[in-house]
Amino acid sequence: MSPPEANRPRVPRALTIAGSDSSGGAGIQADLRTFAALGVHGSSAITAITAQSTKAVTAIARVAPKMVRAQIDAVLDDVGADAIKTGMLVDRAVVREVAACLRERGAAPIVDPVMIAGGGARLLAPSAERAMRDEMIPLARLVTPNLPEAEVLLERAIPSSLEARVSAARALLALGARAVLLKGGHARGGTVIDVLAEGDEVLVLTSPRVRTRCTHGTGCTLSAAVAAGLARGLDLRRAVVEAHGWLAAAIAAAVPIGAGLSPVHHMHAWYAPGAPPALEPRTSAPR
Repeated sequence: MSPPEANRPRVPRALTIAGSDSSGGAGIQADLRTFAALGVHGSSAITAITAQSTKAVTAIARVAPKMVRAQIDAVLDDVGADAIKTGMLVDRAVVREVAACLRERGAAPIVDPVMIAGGGARLLAPSAERAMRDEMIPLARLVTPNLPEAEVLLERAIPSSLEARVSAARALLALGARAVLLKGGHARGGTVIDVLAEGDEVLVLTSPRVRTRCTHGTGCTLSAAVAAGLARGLDLRRAVVEAHGWLAAAIAAAVPIGAGLSPVHHMHAWYAPGAPPALEPRTSAPR
């Protein structure tokens, strides 16, 4: 007779390779909460430990690159992963080690090129920016920069118009990623505009901006939500659309914690497998 486990449904799995946020709002903590909220088993490889509150990052301790690789290998050799995402990679040595490890395994991760914290602290050494551009992004199934990060990667300013953002997303594609999600949360205005570029197709996603200070970890959460969707078997476009709407719900549900930028409310955001998100974003393809 088969053991009871043999008759149970398979659990989707996702791996996050990122830094730890002691305040619990971003990084590894946000990723694992997002995976759990979206019905996915989460594993982690920690790249750095931060002393962090809602107000500031006060200290960062890097994990040795070989130890980062050892964590990735331990997870992938046993648990496995249906999707992988990267976040804070700290410095050039860690970026190169993670890139080499994932390249050897033929993995195509979601790359969130975390560079600067919401409070202004630098989370990626300037010397690592070229390694991020040249080694990580060409591996990416999807790269998810915000506007300031995109300006660093492209080494130019991005005007505020939609046309300029679409052009920037296409320029980021030329760096080698299979798809780009250019996030618009740092821009001004009452509407958040994200641009998804994949091949020759461009999709514009919009949702009303929520006026709140509960925005800590939104970038980590969005990329983790996309990874969770891919782990559950969604195609990239649907995973991005659901993640965009799910994050809007998580922001709207958030309650302030601490005196600074508070986290979104991962565990009270809407979720129902296989159904559209509660806050379906408006989507359009620019002419």
